[in-house]
Amino acid sequence: MAHILTAVEGSTVDVVPIRRALISVSDKTGIVEFAQFLASQNVELLSTGGTAKKLRDAGMTVKDVSEYTGAAECLDGRVKTLHPKVHGGLLAVRGNAQHEAQMKEQGMSFIDMTILNLYPFEATVKSGASLAQCVENIDIGGPSMLRSTAKNHNFTTIVTDPAQYAEIQAEMAANSGGTTLALRRRLAAKAFALTASYDSAIATHLAQEMAKLEAPAEPPTVPTLTSKVVVPRVYQPEFPLKYGCNPHQKPAMILSRAGSKLPFDVLNGTPGYINLLDAANAWQLVVELKEGTGLTAASSFKHVSPAGAAVAVPLSDVECQAYEVKPEDRDSLTPSALAYLRARNADPMCSFGDFCAVSDVVDEGTAKYLKKEVSDGIVAPGYTPEALEILKSKKGGKFIILQATDNYQPGDVEYREVYGMTFSQKRNDVVLTKEDMTKQIVTSKNELSEGAIRDLIVASICIKYTQSNSVGFAKDGMMVGVGAGQQSRVDCVKLAGRKVSTWYLRQHPKVLALPFKEGVKRQDRVNARVRYIEGDFTDEEKVRWEAQFSSPPEALTAEEKAAFLKEATGISISSDAFFPFRDSIDHASKVGVSFVAQPGGSVQDPQVTEACNDYGMAMCFTGTRLFHH
Repeated sequence: MAHILTAVEGSTVDVVPIRRALISVSDKTGIVEFAQFLASQNVELLSTGGTAKKLRDAGMTVKDVSEYTGAAECLDGRVKTLHPKVHGGLLAVRGNAQHEAQMKEQGMSFIDMTILNLYPFEATVKSGASLAQCVENIDIGGPSMLRSTAKNHNFTTIVTDPAQYAEIQAEMAANSGGTTLALRRRLAAKAFALTASYDSAIATHLAQEMAKLEAPAEPPTVPTLTSKVVVPRVYQPEFPLKYGCNPHQKPAMILSRAGSKLPFDVLNGTPGYINLLDAANAWQLVVELKEGTGLTAASSFKHVSPAGAAVAVPLSDVECQAYEVKPEDRDSLTPSALAYLRARNADPMCSFGDFCAVSDVVDEGTAKYLKKEVSDGIVAPGYTPEALEILKSKKGGKFIILQATDNYQPGDVEYREVYGMTFSQKRNDVVLTKEDMTKQIVTSKNELSEGAIRDLIVASICIKYTQSNSVGFAKDGMMVGVGAGQQSRVDCVKLAGRKVSTWYLRQHPKVLALPFKEGVKRQDRVNARVRYIEGDFTDEEKVRWEAQFSSPPEALTAEEKAAFLKEATGISISSDAFFPFRDSIDHASKVGVSFVAQPGGSVQDPQVTEACNDYGMAMCFTGTRLFHH
């Protein structure tokens, strides 16, 4: 038990006994039990309105604040705690002779603890209430008492959350009815963060209302902010990170918006900075794929761009061979396992060490498949008990498992700090659907199969979460080539097109028949097949590569590759912005593209449309640019 110190003028004390508490809460969760505990510690209870009634109904003795102050509540309850006897009791410095003399003259008494909640302003806004109703729910007395109590935390204890009750009870029980300075400081810091968040919400809402008045002819589709109002943002720390993007970038931390939780709960492992960026993008992608196609979806992310993404579409016999799925296991693949298997096999070299997301609850079959792959973590809406145990054992128990927050609301407007500047924009919440792929088909070939529509949706949503410039190719519900972050659009097409060729050639009979020795690891087999397709070995590299086989494989010639690639067809391509020239279409024709989606809007649209007609492709304009930076 800490020693209770006697206060002297100007000093701080460690443990301060609680003798009088003021209670005024809108959230009455646990307040009766907490107040009963305080009463058991001989704490005098002051209270207001509905709180006082609830405590009396529970059989407790409570003094009304109006009785304590000698001033009745007035102005429809707007004035009840704004009184010198309240704030004097909270702000007086214990041990200060002048303060104590003045308190005696004015009939004031020390108030050692304040327990309060603020009026539910944000909840009132979210309910769609009028501006007048929202303004009426701006708390005045609550923040005033909170600030007075928190400012004088050397002697007073501010309690703002029912979640704090248990800790305070335990501390008072251990300290003869008192609280320690360390606890009071921590509670004060949280209290000031609460008022900052509260004022931020008020300022933001009033700014949005002002913006509507400034542009009455065209009300904004989402609330916007006027440039004439300062916009405060308040964050609360959730957990520290080992470091940021690089080991020398310390300290690093994850914070949530005050009053809101994170989009994920950490079930296992210790996520890093880039892990969580990948998780945020990967999760949004699969949610939108599920919404856009109606199929279970998965994605495989590396460095904040997808290596692959897919929806659950059955595998062909050749795909089973290429992806090392035994024929007898194909029919038992669950939609989640099938979606992730396809996502991972879009580009298995780039997916090495990925962070993945699955739109549906992860089952045992998905977990068993994932356990075989080199991966850092996963985010999903939930896990079966069997799947969770399997995944927890991965990577020696370090595999990162995140569970997405149900019905998480990220907000309409997002903010980002870069080099001392804060950027603000409406969140890119557009979800592309079948309607976007069929509303404006501009080519001579103007029919899209259901499979083509599905693949165009998959490709378009995937590139929405790919660092721009970006294009993506899709086939059979999966990405088969993603080109990210190139300054030239045709370079994106060439980069992604090379990946398409590699994906397709992985199904070549000579690739499928490579005679691996027993014991060659799965990822080594993946890499060896890709290098066989590429074929540009150094002499030293070829020696090590051939050592993986029971006999040296016969080369896959350029002629054989070209002949096999000529059979490729039915592939879809989507671009995050318009094609500025036909060169992208010319190159896409080399890898079997039959369907094209792009926003349109370029002066070169007629030229690009003509190129599609030349190759017999169908092209739609979505009208939506999807840059992602």
